[in-house]
Amino acid sequence: MMRRLLQRGILPALLVSLAACNTANFQLGTGERIGPPPPLGTPRIKGGVDGMTVGDRLMMAGEYELALASYQRAAGENGLDAEVMSAMGSANLKLGRLNQARFLLEKAVEEDSNSVPAWNNLGVVLINLGEFQQAREAFRVAFGLDNGNSELIRKNLILVNTLIEQQLAEIPAESEFSLVRYGNGVYFLIANE
Repeated sequence: MMRRLLQRGILPALLVSLAACNTANFQLGTGERIGPPPPLGTPRIKGGVDGMTVGDRLMMAGEYELALASYQRAAGENGLDAEVMSAMGSANLKLGRLNQARFLLEKAVEEDSNSVPAWNNLGVVLINLGEFQQAREAFRVAFGLDNGNSELIRKNLILVNTLIEQQLAEIPAESEFSLVRYGNGVYFLIANE
């Protein structure tokens, strides 16, 4: 079979065409591009895309685990600042990791007390943890820092106030109690009806 391919000239043509293929378009070891130049107007990208940008895009796409990994990469490249901690906390919130999200968001607001998204997301975490009073305070701070411009924060504040009212409505009315002496130095607390 090889002899037939050689006689027909197919094998040499195939080998020459394969040798001419260079899918990478780069010279090995030099990093220099070979081949035709890119089309006019093609932007030159010198480095990779910022990890925060990639993470934000992944969050919008619903890929929270990948977004968290991207935020962690950004923290490794640029340092762990309030913006990165807030983003990582938001990703953990979406993944249902409430305690991790709380830790990161509390650290973010400690570092940057003017971060509206960090305060708002901390309030959301606190609502999910059932800590309504603390959530209300977080939303109040976010609402104040945002000058009341965010409809989302206003809705969150209304929601937490409603939850607090419902929680207070479930507490039974206080009963009257009396101390009754029973024996030498022993007292019982008895509810009056």
